[in-house]
Amino acid sequence: MIWVAVDAMGGDFGPRPIVDGALTAARHFDLGVILVGPRAALAPEVARHPVVSGDRVRLVDADAFVSMSDAPSAALRRKPNASIRVAADLVARGEASALFSAGHTGATVMAAHGAFGMLPGVDRPALAATIPTRRHPAVLLDVGASVECRPPHLLQFAVMGSVYARVLFGLDQPRVGLLSIGEEATKGNELTREAYRLLKNAPIVFTGNVEARDVYGGVADVIVADGFTGNIALKISEGLVETMETLLGEELSSTVTLRVGSLLTRRALRRFKRRVDYSEYGGAPLLGVAGIAIVGHGRSSAKAVRNAVAMAYRFAAQKFINQLSAISCQPSAER
Repeated sequence: MIWVAVDAMGGDFGPRPIVDGALTAARHFDLGVILVGPRAALAPEVARHPVVSGDRVRLVDADAFVSMSDAPSAALRRKPNASIRVAADLVARGEASALFSAGHTGATVMAAHGAFGMLPGVDRPALAATIPTRRHPAVLLDVGASVECRPPHLLQFAVMGSVYARVLFGLDQPRVGLLSIGEEATKGNELTREAYRLLKNAPIVFTGNVEARDVYGGVADVIVADGFTGNIALKISEGLVETMETLLGEELSSTVTLRVGSLLTRRALRRFKRRVDYSEYGGAPLLGVAGIAIVGHGRSSAKAVRNAVAMAYRFAAQKFINQLSAISCQPSAER
């Protein structure tokens, strides 16, 4: 059985949605979950799920956790028994095949890096988020793991993102674009201009620069950015979706005629929400580390956690790390 180590203390809403989602995944897939956190807090939550077989659930005690206000490096040093660190160590020791956390992203990245190390040829990790487009979902990376990057790092992200898109979407030749302020190769800052040159000569299908307005147009299957830019793009998108949903709901409820119309369009609205809801994808894999780590949104619902744990299970079953290890992420000039 494939086991997934779950940082049960990660997330904004305490352990309940984490436990609920993890145990739902254990019930629907051939996997087991190791819930890491204070046993006294987790045991009552697990007891709410008597239908889940006991041989699919383990509790590992960890009496500390990294809060969102903590500096990750200092917190991990002060709290050697933090739940995210204990969970990552379980994977490193082979007691679990993958890690999931919806907690502090910086602490998760540092814990995974420290426990797993990096893949050969990869210098920086990247978080790969799945985003909707007009045609089909696409991958945006990095969205926050490495905020300061050099051009070779963006090349590494592009190659890893291409492999990820092949696994995730079943694409033979994913189209890779570089997020910049213009389509021309000369546009952008020094980072994007030099990265453009490297990507053009890389063993990927590079389609050129992608402007922000075209990110959701389906012009690329993989969109590459440094972690600072990618995180801003992702957070703006999440805020826009929430605002659109709120405004649309208000408009459809404003008059009797529109309320009747809203009943007729409810199915279409549900389809729209599924297409733009991050919980449908669950989490973002941390690419580049030599182990499977899935990072969830801090506000992850039980549904999002369930899908993230399922993603971790699929990656472990498909030996995704072996597929990443088989490629070279170095510029051709440096091989």
